[in-house]
Order: sequence, then structure tokens, then C-alpha cells
Amino acid sequence: MLHILIGEDDFSIHQALEEIKKSAGDPAALMPNTTVLEGARVTLEQLRAACETVPFLTDKRMVVVEGLFERFEPKGRNGKKKSPPQPDPMADYKPIADAIKNLPPFTELVLLGGSIKSTNPLLHELAAMSKIRTFPSLKGTQINQWVEKRVNSLGKGVISKKAVDLMVRLVGNDLWTMANEVDKLVLFTGGRTIEEADVQAVVSSIQDASVFSMVDAIIESRVTLAQELLQQLFRQGMAPAQILVMLARQVRIIFQVKEMRDSGRSRGDIQSRLGLTSDFVLRKAWEQADKYSLTRIREVYHQLLEADIAIKTGKYSSPDLVIDILIAELGHRGAVSA
Repeated sequence: MLHILIGEDDFSIHQALEEIKKSAGDPAALMPNTTVLEGARVTLEQLRAACETVPFLTDKRMVVVEGLFERFEPKGRNGKKKSPPQPDPMADYKPIADAIKNLPPFTELVLLGGSIKSTNPLLHELAAMSKIRTFPSLKGTQINQWVEKRVNSLGKGVISKKAVDLMVRLVGNDLWTMANEVDKLVLFTGGRTIEEADVQAVVSSIQDASVFSMVDAIIESRVTLAQELLQQLFRQGMAPAQILVMLARQVRIIFQVKEMRDSGRSRGDIQSRLGLTSDFVLRKAWEQADKYSLTRIREVYHQLLEADIAIKTGKYSSPDLVIDILIAELGHRGAVSA
């Protein structure tokens, strides 16, 4: 049987894959009868061999192929495919489609893909053979509903509306991160209603949010707010050196996002190249890259490096004072035009 799971929401895709695995029989027996193939490089012979191998000591075998549809995506505006260079030309989708249409009855074949166009020839060829399940990225109230449903699915948990709103502001639509944070909150609250204060205490992105807000305040010359946020981080137990490292990291990300975006790279490519798993961090960096010139971002970054040297060499009486002076200097200077 063929299963097609495509879309930008890879968390939900993998959840659906786990459900298919459960329905295929005993997990222990299925494990040695499961083959995972890389669609970008798999040959027709390898695909056939994986699908036609008779299962051992069970009724089913599972074959999972990731990235096969991307291999046959129509070319973009620049005339290049979005996927890595492939050994097979576009015309070779037909033999692969024919092989998939002749699956033996004991094989569960799952094809996983990202954001695939409706004009994809392989997808079009297989559409009549299997229901295509699509998983677009959640937006707006869909994310709030997902959080509430996740909390409820872990027991009889309840989360307040304010707590949900804060979760979404901090994490965004990165469901891998969101699921992890929800799970931590449910354990932390032990069955009682999850409130906004619980999110502030537990969700790891809260510090990223504070640091990004501080970067905003510094570059926009809102010195009072920047110093308030600094004291908030101190109260959360962050050391001056740690705050400096996080500030430098966020400013560096903003700089890299702006530079790569100006060179024409896509949002997904930038996120992949920077290794950002949090949609929140990318979204904030993207917004700030719109506001500030490369000159200003570079200035701020160099001053952060100077502050780091001052802390390590003991130039001032305490590391706290170094950060206070840094934020005052950066804030009063304001935004510098490109």
C-alpha cells in the first residue's frame, strides 16, 4: 500500500508516519523489516529491491523514502532545481512510478516530501493510487488550537488563553520545539491549569525573547527598556558573560540573515544554513534584519566583542558594570543609517 505525506509541517508528517507504523503490526517485528531510503539518490533497482524483499517473521515490511518528490520538482526561476544534483534526469520519474504502482501486497511504502508543487510529475502520476495527505505549516489560531489539544492529549491538562498566547509568541509555529515545551509544562504543573507564569518559568525560549527585545531596545535607543530587560535577565540568574554571549549570538544571527537574504537566499535555505531549529529565533532575526543597516549591526557586534575583552581582562570593577556601560553606550548612539 502506498502512503503519500507532504508539506512544510514535518512534525505532523512524522507523527502520521508513526501512526502508519503502528497500524502495520508489532513494532518489534516491523523494525528489522523497515528500510529508509534517501529519495535524492535512490536508484530504481534499490527501490524495487527494498519493496520486493519478502518480510521476515511478520506479514508486513515498511519502506520509507524521503525526498523523492523533490527530485522531480519543476525548475525554479533561476533554471536550477531546488534539490541537490541528482543522478537521474527528470524523464526517469516514469519507471519509478511504474515500480511503485506494482507494489507487492505485503509492502507499506511511505513517500515523504516537503512543499511539493501540484505540477510535480511523479506526484501527479501517483495521485490516483493513494490519498495525498498534506501538512501545511500551522498559522494564526491553528497554532493556539494545536497547543491546547497537545496539553489535553497528555492527560486532563488545561492551559489558560494567556499562557497559550505567550507560548505562541515565544515559540512560533515550530512544532518540534512547541511539543517539547508543552511536555515540560505539563510535567512542571502536575495536572493543574498551566498559567502565563508557568510559561515564563519553564519555556526555554523566554530568554531568547528577552535578549531579542534587548537588542531591539538597544538599537532603537530605548535605553531605559534595555536596562530593565537586563535586570530581568539578571534576576533569572543569568551571568553577565552569559548575557553577553547571547547578545552576540543574536546580533550575529541578524547580521547573517540580512547578508544572506540580500544575496537572494530563501528563508528555508537561511534557516538550514544557520542551523536554526526555532522558528521564533528566525522570525525575530528576519524582522530585525528589515530594521537595521549592516553598518549598525556590525558596530554593535564589535562593541560586544570589546565588552567581552573588558570582562575577561578585569578592566572594570565588576562584569555587571561592563554590561551596564555597554547598553548605555549602544542605546544612546541609536540606529546608524546604511
